[in-house]
Amino acid sequence: MLRHVVLFKFKDSATPAQVKEVEDAFRKLPSKIKEVKGFEWGTNNSPEGLAQGFTHVFFVSFDSEAGREVYLPHAEHKAFVKVLEPHLDKVLVVDYWTQE
Repeated sequence: MLRHVVLFKFKDSATPAQVKEVEDAFRKLPSKIKEVKGFEWGTNNSPEGLAQGFTHVFFVSFDSEAGREVYLPHAEHKAFVKVLEPHLDKVLVVDYWTQE
């Protein structure tokens, strides 16, 4: 599987309702984009203090790079980014092929 890992650091001004709106919008993407083969997300609870303000992580899985190529410019993904952008301070993205 090809994993697309996305971490968000929200602006200090983002309200809990605005953050929830972003969470809800991201969670809807797998039902709108058939190339998404797996999805999970969560919020940081590490006691190490190394998160650098990143609070949310999302894993989006694809069978192929072609699936990711459909996802990234997809109209539904772009609509999600419009919901996210006003509240986003920083984003970190790492993609990798799973290995055993």
